[in-house]
Amino acid sequence: QVQLVESGGGSVQAGGSLRLSCAAFGYSYSSYFMGWFRQAPGKEREGVAAIDSDGSTSYADSVKGRFTISQDNAKNTLYLQMSSLKPEDSAMYYCAAGLWARYPLLSNEYDYWGQGTQVTVSS
Repeated sequence: QVQLVESGGGSVQAGGSLRLSCAAFGYSYSSYFMGWFRQAPGKEREGVAAIDSDGSTSYADSVKGRFTISQDNAKNTLYLQMSSLKPEDSAMYYCAAGLWARYPLLSNEYDYWGQGTQVTVSS
């Protein structure tokens, strides 16, 4: 059974940093591409960053230069290092896994989802 478990969310002041983690269970982690998404109240879920099985990455324009996605295949864990956080980064953050994606920042490309971890950035 595939399971994705996020952690690392919390409250931080603007300009601060957080690192999110996503532990994956129940499937061959290295065969999937992985992504981070976020959803703020009243807004649609948006793709933040994605990483392919070969390490190729994609980022939303709004987070380029501030967020870094990475993974440790030996630990079946995905990370999102977030720096220079802004209040508009506040949202529930989800990790997701998919077998293949033509557009890795689109949520409908993914097969499995975690429950999310809340990030709140105060001004």
